[in-house]
Amino acid sequence: MYRLLIVDDEEDIRRGLAELFPWGEIGFEVAGTAENGRQAFELVAAGRVDAILSDIRMPVMTGIELARALTEAGLAVPIVFLSAYRDFSYARQALRYGVRDYVLKPTDYADLRSVFLKLKRELDRGRHAAGRARGGGRVPHGADPFVTAVRGHVERDCAHASLKGAARAVGMNPQYVSRLFRERTGENFHVFLARTRMEEAARLLRDGGYRAYEVSEMVGYSNQKNFTRAFKRHFGVAPLAYRRRGSSPDVTSGKEAPP
Repeated sequence: MYRLLIVDDEEDIRRGLAELFPWGEIGFEVAGTAENGRQAFELVAAGRVDAILSDIRMPVMTGIELARALTEAGLAVPIVFLSAYRDFSYARQALRYGVRDYVLKPTDYADLRSVFLKLKRELDRGRHAAGRARGGGRVPHGADPFVTAVRGHVERDCAHASLKGAARAVGMNPQYVSRLFRERTGENFHVFLARTRMEEAARLLRDGGYRAYEVSEMVGYSNQKNFTRAFKRHFGVAPLAYRRRGSSPDVTSGKEAPP
């Protein structure tokens, strides 16, 4: 069973969805309810939640704000929005944060069932891939095919790599990839991508003889100022200073290496 969190500011709707809809028939169990996005965020952060069914317009924290907060915190949980508002701007905002679907109130039984059966298939694929990655006696010790595939996507072309691209590479939903990658490696996907870009930039500056603006473009930064800030934050020195010093600095701090 996948654990579902139901979020709505109207108690009758929360109770009705939790108690009257036959979630068990489609592979879900209601793990809890929340009356606003802030409560929902705290519940997700505190324990295991596999999916969220959430209203959009709520006090304290809206559904959109919840989706954004979860994404920024690296707590990638698939969300289905439930709303009475036929405002497609909400749907567009939702897609920016990986919301899986959008169901209108009053809720149609068949629509809700169809949406969550589709979501269950996606979760099943992710769970199956995670099981393969853990081994089961068929994967060599220390190997993780899922992590290897995601890292390979980034390392082959870090300039154009993305979470969506990694998801296509492993045949999963981007939000589930983000969550599983963090679970398997202890590192957020976007942190890994940024670090890979910085390491490639350092290599190009050190060994390739390229100018800083060329390296910026080669590792995926269209704005050289953003690249310079990111590089200095990572290595402690600006790209030009790094190139002038060659291999002499301690690149983790920007300090000169001891003689």
